[in-house]
Amino acid sequence: MEKNNHQGALLRLLQLASPALPVGAYSYSEGLEALAEAGRLSDRDALESWLVQELRYGAIRVETAVMVRAYRACQLDDWDALGDWNRWLSAARETEELRHQSLQMGRSLLRLLQDLHLVELPQSIVLQKDGCHFAIAFALAAVRWQIDLPSAMLGYLHSWASNLVNVGVKLIPLGQTTGQQLLLQLQPAIEDAVEAVLLLQDDDLGSCSWGLALASMAHETQYSRLFRS
Repeated sequence: MEKNNHQGALLRLLQLASPALPVGAYSYSEGLEALAEAGRLSDRDALESWLVQELRYGAIRVETAVMVRAYRACQLDDWDALGDWNRWLSAARETEELRHQSLQMGRSLLRLLQDLHLVELPQSIVLQKDGCHFAIAFALAAVRWQIDLPSAMLGYLHSWASNLVNVGVKLIPLGQTTGQQLLLQLQPAIEDAVEAVLLLQDDDLGSCSWGLALASMAHETQYSRLFRS
């Protein structure tokens, strides 16, 4: 029985972190399109360096830390805390495009979970004025699907990395094999990020993400765009 429960949780994690999850992640580049147009993202090494720095110091690190806190709040049925972290994440987004991405993906995931009859949404999230962020919805799904926290974090970060590697495959462009090699090379950085985020205290939730913010703002004024951010 324990083996079956573990396998079931693993399958649900694979589904939650799958590129096939209909939340629209594929339509966002998180500033990579602007960097590519400016010539600052021209090969695999440049993309790898950007993603590794984001995992160590960037906004995705903070998002994952908020997902951890949302996960623990869901375990305790502490819906007020869940709503507080959702509002905190809204305030932490540097640009309108990045905030819109997070809220749109969160809204799409919540709708999917409801359509699949998998979760009942807490009122603290339903009544949020701006909506629900993806990190919050991901945590809610992970708890309801009995996915352990470290695995949920790995899935969240791997999903993020996979999406941006695919962006690089299209924009630089890189070959599909090169993209898969890059994902393999990112595994140690993802594992290190999980360990680091688990140790973060609330007062340590900050990031050095000015590069992401500038790239996101530059994307808004591009003449031609393939992605929404």
